Amino acid sequence: MNLSVLQRVIPRKPATNPLGLRGSYADPIRNIDWVLLSAVVAQAVIGLFTVFSATRQRLIDQRMDIFVYTQRQVLFVIIAAAVMAIVMALGHDWFRAQSGFLYGGILVALMLVLGTGAVTGGARLAFDFGLFSIQPSELAKPVLLILVSSYLSESVPDRIDWHHFVMTLYIVLIPSGLILMQPDLGSASVILAGVAGILYIGNARRRYLALIGGMFVATALALMAALPSLRYQGDRFVAWFLQNSNNKEYETIVLQVRYAKRAVSTGGFFGKGYLQGPLTNGKYVPVQFTDFPFSAIGEQFGMIGGAVVLGLFAVILWRIWRTAQMARDRFSFFLASGAFTMMLWQVFQNIGMTLGVMPVSGLPLPFISYGGSHLISSAVLIGLVQSIHMRRL
Repeated sequence: MNLSVLQRVIPRKPATNPLGLRGSYADPIRNIDWVLLSAVVAQAVIGLFTVFSATRQRLIDQRMDIFVYTQRQVLFVIIAAAVMAIVMALGHDWFRAQSGFLYGGILVALMLVLGTGAVTGGARLAFDFGLFSIQPSELAKPVLLILVSSYLSESVPDRIDWHHFVMTLYIVLIPSGLILMQPDLGSASVILAGVAGILYIGNARRRYLALIGGMFVATALALMAALPSLRYQGDRFVAWFLQNSNNKEYETIVLQVRYAKRAVSTGGFFGKGYLQGPLTNGKYVPVQFTDFPFSAIGEQFGMIGGAVVLGLFAVILWRIWRTAQMARDRFSFFLASGAFTMMLWQVFQNIGMTLGVMPVSGLPLPFISYGGSHLISSAVLIGLVQSIHMRRL
């Protein structure tokens, strides 16, 4: 019998790769960015150890279970991982189609939290459900990125002109204003950074970027002057300029930054060892496990530990930028670029306020700080980037 006849009669075994995946190379499941995913997982693991070290002594003094915050963080990580998997499965195009409904839902949530949200430190940031809380401003970050990216990709053929710039401002203005009224200047600045990144990539005129930055600063200053709840945010800026002063009015803010900087600097090259940091164990840095986790890392693991964390963030940002360059359409390109600038600003702001080069804003360090809402928000961003990478062919 002719060999060609046998080849037609006997079915061939489908080709497989080492992971056992079959099908076309364009199948989304075969195009997951494992480097990005591995870096994110590594940061989440570092975050668990950091949360434990920064809360252990506080819980001992309160005679509570020393693992209570760590266990909650593990639960948050599991939920965030599930959310990321769902986003990757549904795809960024599905979320683009639902962006109008998501935007409306976020506006409703932001308005409701101003009236019914739990008051923490003079701010209404989240809905408190007892065992957990939900912060709408965190969920607004990816939603606004999706909506702005969708609008500009459909409306702008070549360069973002004045009309499309103004329409983008309309999209961002209401949710950002509601977030500022909570008050949450940090989250509003992250949204601004993401939108500015999209405008920059879309070849908007530089004066437009300067205008949106100036409008944000002017709005924030006006609200600080008008609303008593926002004056504390203004105090943070004043304390940033007076870091070395002994002014009693700004003592709380100045001292927490001073101790955070001291924790990083006294860690030296190799650090003082896990659970051996006197400033971390002595509870000298308030809300260290949420706002200043990098100080705990610097004190316990020194410059080596800090470099590892920064290196992992560099890998995450590199893979996000690489995905943007490989995107198959303008929407995907804008979305990944906005995720890049949003993540970059949040990392810079958090570590910057720990080192005293930026004012205290309360922004968490992605994947490392304690908290569920920011973990889920970051997971959605990474899931969207993964979806772009998976469907680039």
